[in-house]
This record gives sequence, C-alpha cells and structure tokens, in this order.
Amino acid sequence: MAGVLIALAILPGPFVVVLIAQNKRSAGTPEATAARQGEGKATFSNVCASCHGLDGRGGERGPDIVSQPDVMRKTGAELVRILREGKTVAGMPSFAALGAARLSALVDYLRTLQGQGRDAKLPGNPERGKALFFGAAHCSTCHLVGGRGGFFASDLSSYAARIGAEDVRRAIVEPNRDLDPRRGLITVTLADSTTLTGLMRNQDNFSLQLQTADGAFHLLNTSDIRTTKYEGKSAMPPDYGSTLSKEELNDLVSFLLRSSGSQNTQPPAKGVQDGEEE
Repeated sequence: MAGVLIALAILPGPFVVVLIAQNKRSAGTPEATAARQGEGKATFSNVCASCHGLDGRGGERGPDIVSQPDVMRKTGAELVRILREGKTVAGMPSFAALGAARLSALVDYLRTLQGQGRDAKLPGNPERGKALFFGAAHCSTCHLVGGRGGFFASDLSSYAARIGAEDVRRAIVEPNRDLDPRRGLITVTLADSTTLTGLMRNQDNFSLQLQTADGAFHLLNTSDIRTTKYEGKSAMPPDYGSTLSKEELNDLVSFLLRSSGSQNTQPPAKGVQDGEEE
C-alpha cells in the first residue's frame, strides 16, 4: 500500500484523476457486481444457511430473515451492525471478523433473497398459466394460490414476490436443487412395520406430526417410530422441465409472478408474442 501511495505522489495531478476514475468505473462493472453477488451468496451459504436455511426462510436454529417485516424494514446499516455485534441472547455470534466489505456484500445478497431491486417482466401469459396451475399441471393438488388449491405444499400466493422470473422457473424444473433435506420428504417406519412418507410438520421429544400426500395428518408417538429417513428430495415432481413446454413454463411463471402482487411485476413488452422471450 505504501508503494502505491508513493507512486501516486510522484504522478502528475491529471494522471491521478484518471486512475481514480478508472478504479471507480471498474468497481461498477458487471463483472465487479457479479463478483460481489457471488461473495455475498458464498458467505451466506457458509455462515448463515446452517441456522436460517439456504433460502433464508428459517431453519431449526434461526428465524425467517427473508419475509419477516421487521427484518425487511431495517436499513442496510442496521443489518450490518447486527451482523457485526451479534445477538448473543438469541444465540447469534458476532461476524465482525468477516470485515466490512464481506458484511456489506452479505446484506446485499440478503436483499436479493427478499426480492428487492427486482424487475420481473412477465415472460408469458398469466391467464394460460392460471389454467395450467389449476388444471393440467396439477400444481393446485398440493399448492394454494389465492385461497384455492391443496394444503400439502406451501402457499404460493406471495412466493414470487421475493424472487425473479428465472428463480421461479428454476424452482419448478429443479425442485431438488439446494434443497434442505429437513424440508423435503421423510419416510417413517413404525414398530408395526407401517411405512408413511410425507412432510414433517412438527416434532418434539415425544411426538412427530407427519402430513402425507393425501392431505392427512398423522400424529405419531416417538416410542412407536422405528426409523426416520430423510429422502433428500422435494415432494414436487422433478420432470416439469420435460413434461411442460417452454411456452407453458413461461405462462406458469407469469401466473405466479402476477399472483404474488409484486409491485415490480411488469406486463410483457409490446410486440412480444405470448410465450416468446425478449
């Protein structure tokens, strides 16, 4: 660093201005932005995901930090301060050792998980997507949107408000990508050899509540459980990428984006036909 300062000191003033301007431009290049986003994502995966989940929506040891209003209302400076100081009473350590730059990149990545700064243009026709969701694609068998549908999987009414179109598409065609096994299917074998596969809803030291695909809830005594196996996969079919066409996927994504009520959702640009990419 001292060598850099000496070199700057002996350069004529105009050259110093040019170097500073070049540095400012390079810091704002797409490459620099992508590197910062990558650093924030890597830091989140390494130090946050084990408690808050890979998607930030909560885990066994940490709360949801993506959709909770009190977290979303905090300024970037407030979030950096929390990371720097920690919350020892709540079991959260200080991450001051990461340094200011990494903490700032981490907060930026959290903002992307929260859906801020997105400009989600609809890639397809949401009306056709709605027909698919409640019809041929069978999404509503498990999922709710606007109070309609099944109760086996998550309510998708506001799901897409936090992410962009490509992330919605990826979640449909790659449901097992980055899946936390604790949030996927589990198979429970009881002492009488009965086998149940479904999603865990609650668990304590004495019981486990399992919901099977037919929507039924099973309250099981821990003493009656012989084995519990995490299947490591989502309950969602993994073949939508092949069973749905590109246009159908665009329509389905558009329906979920529109249903989310996102303020950032825009209709397709004029001149772009339904189902076409811009």
